[in-house]
Amino acid sequence: MKVVATDKAPQAIGPYSQGYITNGLFFASGQIAINPATSEVLNGTIEEQTELVCKNIGELLKAAGTDFEHVVKTTCFLADMGDFAAFNGVYAKFFTSKPARSCVAVKALPKNVLCEIEIIAEV
Repeated sequence: MKVVATDKAPQAIGPYSQGYITNGLFFASGQIAINPATSEVLNGTIEEQTELVCKNIGELLKAAGTDFEHVVKTTCFLADMGDFAAFNGVYAKFFTSKPARSCVAVKALPKNVLCEIEIIAEV
């Protein structure tokens, strides 16, 4: 296994890694709307938070030597399923290859953000 780490995406805020590559696949930890330069949460709209989450995922994908076109699975967590359409509008701009996906609403997310996305990608 190979650890994937970059300072261009938020650092882990707990006892975990940004991601691992094993057997040709990259498994990334869930990303939330944290600005990697300041380590501060973006307290914006669902669209603004989703945009930042996707940009952070893009940096992790680069660090792993892959890209959005090679994402095979996403798991998406929303604080409010009422944000589903707005979330999808931003999500669709980044995940154009339409990977397999699960999307669920949860009671709460870390740092009270509105969304979190984790990915698995081919390397």
